[in-house]
Amino acid sequence: MRLPISAIIIFLLVFPAFGARYSRPVSKSKTAKHSTISKSKKTRARVVQKRSRRGRVWQQTWSAPTFGEPTVGDESNGDDPIVRQAAVEALGQYNGTVVVADPSTGRLLTVVNQKLAYKDGFTPCSTIKVVAAMGSLMEGNVDKDSKRYNLNLTTAIARSNNPYFAKLGTELGFEKVTHYARMFGLGEKAVYGLEEEHPGTLPSGIPREGLGMMTSFGSGINLTPLQLASALSAIANGGTLYWLQYPRTQVEVDSMRPRVKRSINVQPVLDDIRPGLAGAVEYGTARRAFYDPAEPVFGKTGTCTHADNQTHLGWFGSFNEVEGRKLVVVVLLTGGRPINGPVASGVAGEVYKNLSKAHYFSRAPLAPFTPTAEMLSRIPGTE
Repeated sequence: MRLPISAIIIFLLVFPAFGARYSRPVSKSKTAKHSTISKSKKTRARVVQKRSRRGRVWQQTWSAPTFGEPTVGDESNGDDPIVRQAAVEALGQYNGTVVVADPSTGRLLTVVNQKLAYKDGFTPCSTIKVVAAMGSLMEGNVDKDSKRYNLNLTTAIARSNNPYFAKLGTELGFEKVTHYARMFGLGEKAVYGLEEEHPGTLPSGIPREGLGMMTSFGSGINLTPLQLASALSAIANGGTLYWLQYPRTQVEVDSMRPRVKRSINVQPVLDDIRPGLAGAVEYGTARRAFYDPAEPVFGKTGTCTHADNQTHLGWFGSFNEVEGRKLVVVVLLTGGRPINGPVASGVAGEVYKNLSKAHYFSRAPLAPFTPTAEMLSRIPGTE
């Protein structure tokens, strides 16, 4: 027997709980969890829905806080006070770290948020492209004008083109990729005598995501901001990979002497790598670092999600050259959706601007340190 529509409507009005009884219940545990998360800004999960090219919808959850108190717990007695202030002001409340080093000596001038900087590393994202580019250049596979996918190396670095660097990785092969990564200090401690530092990791084999992802996103690698500062220092100073040193008192500052880890023959390829690093700031992914031809900055951004799938990362590794002085500035930001490499480049740009306003670069440049042949001969693994 079929009931008339009017009878069904009357039934639902009289017994409204009937419809609620058969509706999908909301999990109390999920509701409680959501309520707890919403009360705390520092632990609030950020859920983002994304659609793949095939139309599949998946969720990305970032639980790491975007903002915090980055200077809590830092020991800064031996820091350069001007550099420290410039870096702290630039970082603000971002949950990140700023590492500033003198590439001519290996001295760490400041490390803001030391707890984060000393951790066991994060996925390097596109900053790994610097290592892939250097390896390909040093192997003779490319020069700055070599094209892959209608892009040359300079544009690929500036625009951070993933297919280009995936191709370079497959051309190099896993053994060469890891060889050059180790040459530039990945997978080993960067700071002399710093027990709190972790060495990061390099994979023992091709990561499951593939070799191309390893050289375009850094899959399988854990990189520390200290390691990136060390590697960029070697490029900035023309090929000397120093042990970074972090003096903690003025006495240690006065008595510090550079310690050479090894020499890397980068001189023949510097003219091929620098245009791309400059282009990133001038017209590429690092435009927020503020291009100024009078005070040029060379750098590479990185944006991705860390392997824990809970932390979105924004990297920027850079160096400048002003009036004979060079500094290396590395920024790593962790958090949720607002965090990315361009934002990190903006923080680094503020560091350089703050130092320029303080006339830091107008100081008399330090005399460059040149390791002697005898010193180099006593260094294991010197290239």
